[in-house]
Amino acid sequence: MIKITKMLVLGLLLACSFPSLADDKSDLNQLLNDFLDNKVGDDFKNHNRFWADDLVYTSSAGKRFDKSVIIDGIKEEKKVGKRPDSSDNPDPKYWAEETDIRLYGTTAIVAFKLGAEWQEEGTTKTQFYYNTGTFLKRDGVWQVIAWQATKIPQ
Repeated sequence: MIKITKMLVLGLLLACSFPSLADDKSDLNQLLNDFLDNKVGDDFKNHNRFWADDLVYTSSAGKRFDKSVIIDGIKEEKKVGKRPDSSDNPDPKYWAEETDIRLYGTTAIVAFKLGAEWQEEGTTKTQFYYNTGTFLKRDGVWQVIAWQATKIPQ
């Protein structure tokens, strides 16, 4: 009888942990898509929320930097009123495809294909990247601690 009780308690504990995994995957997927859509409508708040203070970012151009470089770039854009490399074209649009989320306790790997679309000289341009982010859940909040972007050749 004691063995059966222990097995039932263990089964109940395991069953209770599965919704948490599903919730975390859903939360991460929502976080990624909200970030790409800039749902908050403010670049500074959007990036400040998404990236951890101890971020290591490796760009598709082969440059490595931290969160301060991203935040400083946004502050500079706000000073001049637009992105330094942009004309009067609308902001680029970003989206995620083929998202693969893998959970390891309070760490998650999020790999996906990033789509980017923008206007250049009256033409719509599209580029895709493979991105992999390492997220860490601290105090119940997921943030990116490492990011790798790879440009997919046209």
